[in-house]
Amino acid sequence: MAKSDPLQFDELILSKTRLGIISALIGGDKLEFTYLRNLLELSDGNLSVQIRKLEEAGYIKVKKVFVDRKPKTFCKITAKGQKAVLNLISKLEEMVD
Repeated sequence: MAKSDPLQFDELILSKTRLGIISALIGGDKLEFTYLRNLLELSDGNLSVQIRKLEEAGYIKVKKVFVDRKPKTFCKITAKGQKAVLNLISKLEEMVD
């Protein structure tokens, strides 16, 4: 098996927006959609699209609930997402060394 190319990065999380989302979630807490939107200064539509891409890749889980009759969307990083971030960090460290 060939050794992985240290310059071969996961393109999915290299996007500024998706990297921001996954970085906010890396602590393991579930965060509300509006919190992420305000933190990253994104429109609802842009954030929705990027969250969907991360969810489809299995990097985050999305849970929709009703709180006081209002819909709320929460996001949480998965083990696969954590592994992807740690892999990115590892590859960046390899480049520095």
